Amino acid sequence: MEFKYTEVWNFKGALRGMRNPLESWNKNDSKYDFVSKEYKIGENDLNLAQRLIRGGSEHRKFMRQIFVTVDITAPLYWFKEFDTYKIGVTSNSTSTMHKLATTPITLDCFETGDYEPSIMITNKYNQNFFEDELIPVLEELRIKYLETKDKRYWKELIRLLPESWLQTRTVTMNYENIRNIVHQRKGHKLKYEWDSFINWAYKLPNAKELIFYE
Repeated sequence: MEFKYTEVWNFKGALRGMRNPLESWNKNDSKYDFVSKEYKIGENDLNLAQRLIRGGSEHRKFMRQIFVTVDITAPLYWFKEFDTYKIGVTSNSTSTMHKLATTPITLDCFETGDYEPSIMITNKYNQNFFEDELIPVLEELRIKYLETKDKRYWKELIRLLPESWLQTRTVTMNYENIRNIVHQRKGHKLKYEWDSFINWAYKLPNAKELIFYE
């Protein structure tokens, strides 16, 4: 899995807005640090922010106003899990429909972060089913489709494509989404994939104080 082009914005607006209910804007002590190029949360603002976080989702509305965008490259089976988080999450993906046949199909096209060839099913010739049989068949179908433009080959290619196929999506979400995901997916059976997401989230600005604050 891969996370690229991460951008975070609107700390200033979110932390100003969190003070609207009590009109305590004079206590706002956060500011942008031009040296680290990050928005530094002041002691007063952090104290209030963490009290609101402890109060529950109905109180920490400011978390929904801290926005994140990132390009995530992950297998289809992981995106099926990720797609359960619909509210406040928007994504735009690369197209399997249009681009699947444009480049050679190799092992690098699939998620192999914790891949264990030693437990893969083998045939009577002791060949690895995934690497020695399935991938060559997919590549042959791709080439046949390019040579003939016969959509039947493309249809079978789509039909046989494993869920470990890597797709890239540009995802936009907010700190509240990420906090919910992190707390709900710790210890999930897809350990490598969700640990990768959690490790990425931990590196976001002020993540320890907000997203991972217990």
